[in-house]
Amino acid sequence: MANCGSIIVPIYKEKGCTSHDVIEEIRKITKEKRVGHAGTLDPLAEGVLVVGIGRKSTKKLSEIVKKEKEYIATIKLGWRSNTDDEEGKKEKIKVSQKPSKEDILKILSSFEGFIYQRPPDFSAIKVSGVPAYKLARQGKKVILPKRKVYIKKIELIDYHWPYLKIKVVCGKGVYIRSLARDIGEKLATGGYLFDLERVRVGEFEKKDALTIKEFRDRWEKNIFCSQCLFPLER
Repeated sequence: MANCGSIIVPIYKEKGCTSHDVIEEIRKITKEKRVGHAGTLDPLAEGVLVVGIGRKSTKKLSEIVKKEKEYIATIKLGWRSNTDDEEGKKEKIKVSQKPSKEDILKILSSFEGFIYQRPPDFSAIKVSGVPAYKLARQGKKVILPKRKVYIKKIELIDYHWPYLKIKVVCGKGVYIRSLARDIGEKLATGGYLFDLERVRVGEFEKKDALTIKEFRDRWEKNIFCSQCLFPLER
């Protein structure tokens, strides 16, 4: 399928690999150097990574990254993490009273709409030309300014202390790690992102996403369905 032209395809990124790892695998499979993605997923996260293959499609990625996103997130309360997720150094918080479901619902609703959010210290945002995570790993104090972001909806899926599972529908630039941290702070319990799955980016949904193995098999056999392959004409 070497002469397919420019296409956009949702790939399901598994936990443990980076978004860059996915791009490198796609390059090896397609023999196409011009491959990119619309929105990084952290190594501990899984889910939909929209990949553009070919010159025209990679140019379209800047539009796709602005589209609405949907996540399923699990927050662990009663703890803090210096990376705001499972990867970091953790600190147990003394909690005098566990929040009720009503408390949870009230706090979640307060994060809907336009909010100001401070990105994680361990992020790729550059400070004087250096990624913040590099400075943080060196033990240097990182103070990133808050950013205005939009959260369309937060839905409670499940809550059994200390785990809180939510669905988040949001716009561009929202850090779910920061959201987990801030929810924990507002509940006075502390909290960090324990698990994350991105299930949608715009019209690209989990049900249509291909694993790397599925993509490789279909590429070699020149078999793609309209649900998993998005030509630019669409």
